[in-house]
Amino acid sequence: MKIVIVTGSAGLIGSETARRFHEEGYAIAGIDNDMRARFFGADASTHPTLERLQRDLKHYDHHAIDIRDFDAVKGVFEKYRGQIALIVHTAAQPSHDWAAREPHTDFGVNATGTLNLLEATRLNAPEAPFIFTSTNKVYGDTPNRLPLHETDTRWEIAAGHPYEPGIAEDMSIDQTKHSLFGASKVAADVLVQEYGRYFNMPTVCFRGGCLTGPGHAGTELHGFLAYLMKCTVTGKPYRVFGYHGKQVRDNIHSYDLVEAFWQFFRAPRAGEVYNIGGSRHSHGSMLESIALCEEISGKKLDYAYVEDNRIGDHIWYVSDVRKFQAHYPGWRYRYNMRDILEQIAKAIQG
Repeated sequence: MKIVIVTGSAGLIGSETARRFHEEGYAIAGIDNDMRARFFGADASTHPTLERLQRDLKHYDHHAIDIRDFDAVKGVFEKYRGQIALIVHTAAQPSHDWAAREPHTDFGVNATGTLNLLEATRLNAPEAPFIFTSTNKVYGDTPNRLPLHETDTRWEIAAGHPYEPGIAEDMSIDQTKHSLFGASKVAADVLVQEYGRYFNMPTVCFRGGCLTGPGHAGTELHGFLAYLMKCTVTGKPYRVFGYHGKQVRDNIHSYDLVEAFWQFFRAPRAGEVYNIGGSRHSHGSMLESIALCEEISGKKLDYAYVEDNRIGDHIWYVSDVRKFQAHYPGWRYRYNMRDILEQIAKAIQG
């Protein structure tokens, strides 16, 4: 049986990937050591998701290793040598704020861990597609230099601007403030591209906007949409950081992202880069998202406004997904913002 190796397999995107490819007849080799609990506390632990995967997926083999340990990573790849059909790398330290606390840990997980996986792939399965979940934070705060204007509920880009449909892959990643998290993801992103171009391996960087869904263990430092609905439903206080609460994000459901993975897997390319997110199809400002959470839940959010925005935070970010759609015309969205929030609310309410 062919194997799909999934890092961060008990996380939101990793678990969705494991289930999707298992349904397609692949065995799953999951790599996840629950560092999310260390990053964000026990409430963010991926252990419950892991237990569900082990219960539900007949052909799931788990490896609780640290991707910073090359020998351990190499051992997993050597175990499945000759059977590996695909590598999906979703494991990461995903928070701006946390990265500044422990830069070595952040860089080790995001950059060195990615290098370890790429090299293990090159040595054991160089023809297998390598899918990497990168981030829009590789663009740093360059999006904040776009011509934006403030409305009653959001910041919006000037009409007629080339990026009005969304930010494209031609935006520079240079001369900008990334945050340390963004810098470590840039390093990983460029490594993935380079292994594709230098070694002619089928690698891809999906530069995601906000990735979310009902399986997201959202916290204040990461996973804002799930955490926003959680606070609305439970009455937990929420903090809005800067930009008058009008900062705009696009949000893509984990199902839609993993479907993009499937499309790439079926027709891989070498050293490719795609911006991927909710685009204009699924996006909104913080204030608009709060209003939608309150409408769906029937409850009022208890929130406070903090004037200082987070370092490197975007004022307006909407992904232009037209390049990916042109390369893979069979890919379509299934969910929009309302759909996503309704699912999250249902999951929280049980």
